[in-house]
Amino acid sequence: RLRDEKDGLTAREMLEQRGFSQDSIDQFGLGFAPDAWDFLAARLTGRPDAVQSCLDAGLIRTAKDSDRVYDTFRNRLMFPIHDETGHPIAFGGRRIDEDEEPKYINSPETELFHKSRTLYGMHIARREIVSAGTAVVVEGYTDVIACHQAGFRNVVGTLGTALTVEHATALSRLCDEIILVFDGDAAGRRAADRAA
Repeated sequence: RLRDEKDGLTAREMLEQRGFSQDSIDQFGLGFAPDAWDFLAARLTGRPDAVQSCLDAGLIRTAKDSDRVYDTFRNRLMFPIHDETGHPIAFGGRRIDEDEEPKYINSPETELFHKSRTLYGMHIARREIVSAGTAVVVEGYTDVIACHQAGFRNVVGTLGTALTVEHATALSRLCDEIILVFDGDAAGRRAADRAA
């Protein structure tokens, strides 16, 4: 829906304001979840296996007072999260409306997706990390994309967690040096201290 002339306009404007190029949008597979309760859910009608898969992946939810399913991600810029081989295993959604809470929603953890083991952008950065002998770790999706767009392609991001032992172990198989570039606020400094 990101490319839809009407539906995707606000999301495209947001990406443009952040300076993201079309190449970056394509490379990271960015998308848009429309402001609708059933954009995805309506497309699953009559497909119980697909409904269950989407429930398991956290893309849709069941209403508490009925069996009706509804979309988890609504009116959000969508960031596919991939495993190291490039297969999508989860999604992150950033609010379009700045008054909406929370700012980010991630897919729930599943058999395939564990925040403590997954680094955003690893499938793209892996070769560059090996080549440089260094990995740069930032805090989020947009930081990773901005760095790659600026030519720093050995950059990966954590997914709302601090750098974990599992993250460090995965990176240590690829390089000898990890540089942390977290936000300069108190929370960012605490996260860097914990990671160290």
